Amino acid sequence: ATLLILMSDEIVFAKVTDVLGRTSSRGGVTQVKVQFVNNKERSLVRNTIGPIRKDDVIVLMESEREARRLK
Repeated sequence: ATLLILMSDEIVFAKVTDVLGRTSSRGGVTQVKVQFVNNKERSLVRNTIGPIRKDDVIVLMESEREARRLK
């Protein structure tokens, strides 16, 4: 199987600095705080699917949008 990625923007690498908690009705989405690898001052809160832990490096296809915080 071939994975095709359309690159409208550049791909950004981000390191998970904190796991904030689980969300969605079944807890299948994990909310994490990430810090950009190429820009240490900038960080975002993102929702991720699948296993993830602190210090993992993830690829963000879109790096402008931030997830709403859990209550």
